[in-house]
Amino acid sequence: MTVSSYSPNTLMIRKLDSIFPLTDEEKQALQELPVQGKALKPDEDLVRIGESPTRCCLILEGFMCMYKVTSAGNRQILALHVPGDLPDLQSLHLKVMDMSIAPVSPCKVGLIQHEEIYRICERYPRLTAALWRETLAHASIIREWMLNNGQRDAYTRIAHLLCELVVRLKAVGLADNSPIDLPITQTELADATGMSPVHMNRVLQALRANGLIESKKAELTVPNWEKLREAGEFDPLYLHLGERRDLHPSKSQGQQWS
Repeated sequence: MTVSSYSPNTLMIRKLDSIFPLTDEEKQALQELPVQGKALKPDEDLVRIGESPTRCCLILEGFMCMYKVTSAGNRQILALHVPGDLPDLQSLHLKVMDMSIAPVSPCKVGLIQHEEIYRICERYPRLTAALWRETLAHASIIREWMLNNGQRDAYTRIAHLLCELVVRLKAVGLADNSPIDLPITQTELADATGMSPVHMNRVLQALRANGLIESKKAELTVPNWEKLREAGEFDPLYLHLGERRDLHPSKSQGQQWS
C-alpha cells in the first residue's frame, strides 16, 4: 500500500480530521511534528508486551496488528491497524505495554517521541481532545469486534470486518474507486475473528461465489457495496467518523468499489 503522494504526517492529519475537525493552524502544527521513518518486515514486533516505549508509531504504509499469544502458542489478533492509525497511542499514559504490535505486511512507520506529542498538546489543547477521541474510537472498534466475534455467524462476521476495513481506508483516502490493497492473509483474518484458516477459506469462497467480493493476491474489489453491507449487518456508527457522507458508500454512489 503506497502513500508516496503524501508527506509523512498527512495521513495522521486526515485520520484525526475524520473524527475531530481540525483548524488550519492545528493541521500545520501536526504537519511540522518531527517524525522518524522506519521500515518493518512482517511479524517484526514494533512493541512487545512488558516494554515501556518512549515514542508512538504512526503507520504510513502497510497494515499492522495488535495481538496476544496464549501459553499454548495460539495468537489472537485484537485489532488491525491501517495507514494513518496510531496503534500504540496508549503508551503516552500506560507506561508498560500489555500487548504486542507487529506488521502483517511490509510497513513503513513514523516514530514520534512522546515529549513531542506532549509539547504540541500543551500548545494546542484541542489536539489533546482529538487524540483522546482517537483512543475512544479505537475502544469502540474493539467493542464491535467483541460483538462480531461472539455473536455473528462466520459469513456475517467476515463481511462485517471487510466493510470496516474499506470504510477505515476510505477515511484516509486509500479506497477510492479502485481495487483496494488489503495485504492480510487468510490466517491473519482467522486469528482476528476466532476461526480456523480452513473455515476462513470456506467463508471467503462463499463471499466470492455470491458476488460480494473479488480478490486477487493482496487486492480486494467490492462489486456491490450495499449487498456486502447487508450481509455484514454493517453500520459505521461505531467508527465515529462524523457526518462525512463521502465515508459511507450509498446507493446513490452506484455501489461500485472496483
